[in-house]
Amino acid sequence: MKPFLFPALSILTIILAACSTAPTSPPPSVSVQDSSQPTPVPNIVPTPTDDPAILPTLFPNMNINADRDMTRIDEQGLVIVEITPINIGTPSDTIQFDVVLNTHSVDLSMDLATLATLTTDTGITLQATLWDAPRGGHHVSGKLIFPALQDGKFILEGATKLTLTILNVDVPSRAFEWELIYRP
Repeated sequence: MKPFLFPALSILTIILAACSTAPTSPPPSVSVQDSSQPTPVPNIVPTPTDDPAILPTLFPNMNINADRDMTRIDEQGLVIVEITPINIGTPSDTIQFDVVLNTHSVDLSMDLATLATLTTDTGITLQATLWDAPRGGHHVSGKLIFPALQDGKFILEGATKLTLTILNVDVPSRAFEWELIYRP
């Protein structure tokens, strides 16, 4: 038995060494800038992304913990409507929303783009340009798409409130609101 003990211990040592983590390097040091000198502001152009992790940085007052924090639900009438912004934090040429419609008694074959408007507290109102979803049925999901620019200006610039209104989906009106801070 003793001749087998040395190779077994050697193998165990190799396995344990391979499984251990490498030492981490210390965190980078933070330098303190002279407060009497103005802080240079780099000219950074953000790259559009659908990554929801960027939202807390762009919209700090939204208290975003997960995608579900952005979801708004309206349960009026016989249709449940659930809306989640997809790229509200970093839109490109469009602002998109995931929309889920659920019912057991209403036909959902309508074109939601003709029934939806997006309004900011700065006075901008836009009609949706596309409802990218199958028509009909009782459980429909798709993307509701709006232009991100109006007259060459980004519609969320300076806005602190965004309202998506949908008319005539089993009730006269449904409004979904988001508080936001836009930082170009």
